[in-house]
Amino acid sequence: MARVVGSTITLAAALLLAAGVVSARAQSVGQFYKGRQLSLLVFTGAGSTYDIYARLLARHLGNHIPGNPVLVVQNMPGAGGLKVEQYLYRIAPKDGSVIGTIGRGLPFEPMLGENEAKIDPLQLTWLGSMNRDVSLAMSWHTSPVKTFGDLTKHALLVPGTGIGADSEIMPHAFNRLAGTRFKIIEGYRDTAVAALAMERGELDGLAYWSWSAIKAAHPDWLRDNKVNLLFHTGIDPLADTPALPSIRNLVSDPVDHRALAFLLAREIMGRPFLAPPDLPADRAAALRAAFAATLHDPAFLQDAQRSRLEIALVTGEEVTALLKDSAAAPKEVIARVKQALGRN
Repeated sequence: MARVVGSTITLAAALLLAAGVVSARAQSVGQFYKGRQLSLLVFTGAGSTYDIYARLLARHLGNHIPGNPVLVVQNMPGAGGLKVEQYLYRIAPKDGSVIGTIGRGLPFEPMLGENEAKIDPLQLTWLGSMNRDVSLAMSWHTSPVKTFGDLTKHALLVPGTGIGADSEIMPHAFNRLAGTRFKIIEGYRDTAVAALAMERGELDGLAYWSWSAIKAAHPDWLRDNKVNLLFHTGIDPLADTPALPSIRNLVSDPVDHRALAFLLAREIMGRPFLAPPDLPADRAAALRAAFAATLHDPAFLQDAQRSRLEIALVTGEEVTALLKDSAAAPKEVIARVKQALGRN
């Protein structure tokens, strides 16, 4: 008899749970989000450029989501964003109540065979990116490395912020594809911490840091000539420093050039935001629409200007298309990328 009672209770509980799930999914988007807190997970520590972008978004995004939820930023640093990505992929509720931002290079790792976490980036719900980025390599003003030519002759100590992080992937690739001599010192929590280490003389420079981040967080570096700019990663010349060479133009071999282009595709999704897989379709659409509307909101743009943050919308659909295109790269290009990263 006890087994029957227990079974009845278990069945009733299961039916109630199922009814709750159905009821929650039957709610309109506005009903679901009204009076709710929406968590925004950030993979870096407080004060980093990614964190500053995320907090800017959090101040405005709720105004464009039906029901006007309040966004709460939570920092979850570690492994270049892998902690956040795994949480969103496996643990976070798939109801639209949690979103996050991760390192822009992380979704490309499975395409290179680095996928111990067994994550399919195309299954994640991509909301979009807050900008399209260009990165720079630089040395501190006391370093003997002043130009790209110097960098091909002398080692430059630069930070690594975790396996899979751009700060470790990109200098390895530059060394093999363009002949640079970056020496990576691992163990830094994030680039903001590494920047302070460079100022203290622990490091000689930074191999790969966002141009928008430099202008937002350290305008004095440029104003007071505290850094030597070595190259940038963009397709077009930088308006602020038109004579600075692009690393793309310093690689002549066709396969190497395409391998570098594969690695730099991440810059199109400079500050990506995402949600777990399998969200209800109406909530996924609402979050994407709210993200796009926020980035066109005059109040948001004014706030971004005060924070010296560059804004350029990349839609969730564009991010998804970029990842699909990269996943279809020719085998010889992927093989060269892996070789450039020392993974063969």
